[in-house]
Amino acid sequence: MSTTGEHQNGMQAPRAIVSPAAPLVWKFGGTSVADHGRLRAVAERMVAAQRSGRDVVAILSAMGKSTDELSAMAYQMSSRPPLRELDALLSVGESISVALASMAVSELGSHAVSLSGPQAGIQTDDQHGNARMREIHPQRIHDALAQGSIVLVTGFQGMSADGDVTTLGRGGSDASAVALAAALGATECEIFTDVPAVFTADPRVVPDATPLASIRHEEMLEMAEAGSGVMQSRSIELAVAHGIDIHLRSSFSTEAGTWIRHEPARFEGAGASDVAGIAHRRSENLYLVKDIDAAHVAVALAERGIALGYLQPELAGLRFTAPGVAVTEVAAALDAVGASVKVDRELGSVSVVSLGIARRPDVVVRTLGALQEAGIEPCLATTTPGRVSVLVDADTVDDAVRLLHRTFIPTPLEAGLRAAG
Repeated sequence: MSTTGEHQNGMQAPRAIVSPAAPLVWKFGGTSVADHGRLRAVAERMVAAQRSGRDVVAILSAMGKSTDELSAMAYQMSSRPPLRELDALLSVGESISVALASMAVSELGSHAVSLSGPQAGIQTDDQHGNARMREIHPQRIHDALAQGSIVLVTGFQGMSADGDVTTLGRGGSDASAVALAAALGATECEIFTDVPAVFTADPRVVPDATPLASIRHEEMLEMAEAGSGVMQSRSIELAVAHGIDIHLRSSFSTEAGTWIRHEPARFEGAGASDVAGIAHRRSENLYLVKDIDAAHVAVALAERGIALGYLQPELAGLRFTAPGVAVTEVAAALDAVGASVKVDRELGSVSVVSLGIARRPDVVVRTLGALQEAGIEPCLATTTPGRVSVLVDADTVDDAVRLLHRTFIPTPLEAGLRAAG
C-alpha cells in the first residue's frame, strides 16, 4: 500500500481501507527517550501492548536535546552549513534512539526492527531542512509486523527523489507519526510526551491553567502556530487532511491526556467561551536588514525553509519577524545572499486563540485593552481568523500570558458558576 501526492497541507488520503487490525501508532518525544532508563520504560510499554495482542509501530525522536546539540556543532563548524549536510547530521539522533530501543525490546524477550525514514518508505521533496512528505510505501513495515516484530521508525526524516536524507523541520517527528498512521490505515495516533495534556496555557507560566480533555483540530493548529510547543503545526494539518484523531498524553503516567479531533463548533451564544487558550513565544525577535528588497528577503528565508511573519519596509531598512526560528538560522539565510541582519528589538509574542474572532471583534478589543491597562505596550498586533497575536517586549511575555489567561479563561469555580447560572 502506498500514499501518493501531496497538496499544500500534506499527503493525499491513503487509498487503503481502514481495518480493525490497524496497528497502534505511537510517537515518543525526546524527553520520553532522553536516557537509557526512559528508553527501557518505552520498550516495556511497547512489549506489554504487543503481548496484549496489538501490533505496534512507534516513531521515536532523538534523545533529549541531542538535535539541539548537533545543530550547535554544525554552526560552530560553519556560519552557513550546507542544508544537505545539515540534514545528514541532524538525522543521526533519531537513528540512535530507534537502535537503542530495539536493543531494549530484545532484552525483554521480544523482537523489534529499527527503520530509518527512508527504510520505512517515507519519500519527500528535496527541500532540505523543511521537507514535505510526498509518498509513503510502508510495505517493509507491514512485512515486519507480519513476522511478529515491533517496528521502530525514526521520526523527523525521509528521503528525496535523489536518495538524500531530508528532515521535516522542528517537531517533524509528530508529522512522521500522523502520516504513518494514515498510511497504515489507522484512525488515531498517540503522541507520548513530557506533559500530561494540552493546557489552556503553559502551566509553567500559569499555574492554574486548565488541562483540556479534548480540543478541536483547528484550535490546536492555531495554538501550535502561535508557539505552543506541544505539537508541530504540520502534523495537525496532516491529521485534518486524513481524519486522524491524536491522543496526546504523558509517557510518565497513565493519565488520559487530551484528544485532538474533529468536534462541532462551540460557539453557542454570547455566554459561551470561545477562547481555547493562550499561547506564547518568549523570543520572536524583530530583525532589521538593509540594502535588500522585500522579495529577496522572502526568497532567501524560504530557501532555508523559514517563513516570514511580519514584514515592513521603512526608511532605516526592512524590519521583519521569523516566528519560531533561531537567530543563527535567520542570519545564515541572509548571509547566503550577501546581506547582514541584526536583531532590532528583542520581543516575544502572546496569542489569544479563538476561532470566533471573525464574529467576535471584542476579543481583539479586550486583548489590547487588558494589556494597555496593565502597562504592557504592544509593539505590533496581528489577527488571523483564529487568533490575535501581540508582540511585546521579551521581559513582559510571562506577565502578558498570565494577564490574558485571567481575562479570557474562567477558573474551574467560575466555569461551574456559569454552568449553574
